[in-house]
Amino acid sequence: MLRLGTREFADHEPVIMAIVNRTPDSFYDQGATFRDEPALARVDQAVADGAAIIDIGGVKAGPGAEVTAEEEARRTVGFVAEVRKRHPDVVISVDTWRHEVGEAVCEAGADLLNDAWGGVDPRLAEVAARHGAGLVCTHAGGVEPRTRPHRTGYDDVMADILEVTVGLAERAASLGVPRESIMIDPGHDFGKNTRHSLEATRRLGEMTATGWPVLVSLSNKDFVGETLDRPVKDRLIGTLATTAVSAWLGAQVYRVHEVAETRQVLDMVASVAGHRPPAVARRGLA
Repeated sequence: MLRLGTREFADHEPVIMAIVNRTPDSFYDQGATFRDEPALARVDQAVADGAAIIDIGGVKAGPGAEVTAEEEARRTVGFVAEVRKRHPDVVISVDTWRHEVGEAVCEAGADLLNDAWGGVDPRLAEVAARHGAGLVCTHAGGVEPRTRPHRTGYDDVMADILEVTVGLAERAASLGVPRESIMIDPGHDFGKNTRHSLEATRRLGEMTATGWPVLVSLSNKDFVGETLDRPVKDRLIGTLATTAVSAWLGAQVYRVHEVAETRQVLDMVASVAGHRPPAVARRGLA
């Protein structure tokens, strides 16, 4: 059972985490939700389309202009409070690696801290424990935040992913983060080349076998673009194919841009797997 905020999710229940970028330079939308009004509209639509988690980020993952902790908090804290007011039951996540920002957003109502940079700030887990918040423990290959991998190599990429993410999860639990509120993430693209991310996907069952809920962040990423030789705005089909494979291998939480399309893919896989009945059943019955 995965517990986040006031929500509980059964073991085979797929969960969508919708991305809301509070940045002017996002790789995907180039700042479309930087201002409050379009960002709140994005939240409303994502919830209506089936997202249970809203993931709010105040710093783009890639290289770019420096964003201080104070500026990151300015972009996220008030927005978290407003989303909490408008959607009392939605799970609010904040994508941050900084404990100062984690502290501020948890005080504003965040339920989950999404640490995409592999525990580079060890105090972030302490913040999650103190507030009873959930934590995403991600493999980032040891790279510094907002840097791209360069000739990264692994003897066994999944072995490294498991060692890092399970270690971070166990540490978080030992600090007092509720075990049922901790997820592990292979960190597609983070500290990895495209072949690493593809291998992590096909071996995802090794992560789900640990018993920790697995989150995957696949949406429109470079490994999809390089695999199919497609630009950012033409990666949806590749993303959804990778989503289906990940769902079949047992991932539970999906961090995405396109909520409605992802919902259909996850529902279809769940039905094929026998975890969800068809929405209607008329064929051959009349």
